[in-house]
Amino acid sequence: MNTKKIECPEGKKRILIFSLTYLPYVGGAELAIKEETDRISDFEFDMITLRFDRDLAKFEKIGNINIYRIGFSSRSINADDLVKFPLKINKYLFPFLAFFKARGLHQKNLYDAIWAMMANYASFGALFFKMINKKIPYLLTLQEGDPLEYYRQRIGVLFKLFKQVFTKADFVQVISNYLGRYACDMGFQGEPILIPNAVDVVHFSQEYSPEELDNLKRKFSNSVEDRFIITTSRLVTKNAVDDVVSAFEFLPKNIKFLILGTGPDELKLKELVKKKNLDKQIIFLGHVEHTLIPKYLKIADIFIRPSRSEGFGNSFVEAMAAGVPVIATPVGGIVDFLFDLENKNNKKPTGVFCELNNPEDIAQKIKMLIDDPDLKNRIVKNAKEIVLEKYDWKKISYQMENLFKKICSEK
Repeated sequence: MNTKKIECPEGKKRILIFSLTYLPYVGGAELAIKEETDRISDFEFDMITLRFDRDLAKFEKIGNINIYRIGFSSRSINADDLVKFPLKINKYLFPFLAFFKARGLHQKNLYDAIWAMMANYASFGALFFKMINKKIPYLLTLQEGDPLEYYRQRIGVLFKLFKQVFTKADFVQVISNYLGRYACDMGFQGEPILIPNAVDVVHFSQEYSPEELDNLKRKFSNSVEDRFIITTSRLVTKNAVDDVVSAFEFLPKNIKFLILGTGPDELKLKELVKKKNLDKQIIFLGHVEHTLIPKYLKIADIFIRPSRSEGFGNSFVEAMAAGVPVIATPVGGIVDFLFDLENKNNKKPTGVFCELNNPEDIAQKIKMLIDDPDLKNRIVKNAKEIVLEKYDWKKISYQMENLFKKICSEK
């Protein structure tokens, strides 16, 4: 059943996607694939991805993508299990399993292009396929958020092969200028195509009744004097949630911090909160469904993530669409859309920058926004304008569709 040929509507081109993970595991890359392909009707998409969970079907159709899941699996897993033994081994097997799966699928479906999501083990699978099928165009999308040196160190002795992920690509699409420079540094000979991620503007700008929002606030506080800052972050070192926790040494007691997300650093962060006696101010909410995040953003006074690295940062743009002022660091792709009060390009400010690895400066920026409602309102207005202008999925999907047309026309 899982190798059954899916008939493609007449005249439509077919693209094979290589992605280590996909729904129900949702990150920025997975969300981008879903939002883009759902809005593109002139192409048919197949995907090879890892299964992980035994309850997931080896084949199913989600939206506009035929999903083929490979690799070994377990039952009753959570997101953190994906990076632990034994499921972690899946990613090392993926290039080989995906190559053989792709070869079989291609014999049935005759793909017009292949698309690798991120320069990781998924792209190795695409590279191996490209080496055998040289005439089929190969698109590489860069969505990396971890420090780029991290990837180079992890690859180790395979670095020369890793570079071929870039040099063999016919097209490279990047979500930020930062990642475009990375592609060129890694040997891509063409011009990277900048098409950023985006946000479901309607979803994140939706309004809720004052009663709904008050009820949610009362879950965390009974005082009208309390102020909420929020982050929607995977709890990993690069997102620097520990620096926000440390900033509470310099903040008043009426500031509450809502942390939405899980990750390998969760236990360490909870121990830090306990050590600093901040249990009443810092609240871990764990995994929150994407559909519910707008409501949590609506009760927040500030969104914060003082990232140590960032390829783009969907969460920032989601907060901007929801009307929440953003505090961030000027790293990676963030500088493409977030402009500080003192930016050198005379752009309207769309957020506030804090210094990297500086909890005291984080606290100062939080107090500045809370104490200056006029500044806060101005930033929110400008941020919403740039989201509507540049970061709506409808516009981004149109750009991706044109890219696919260009790719397939050059086959």
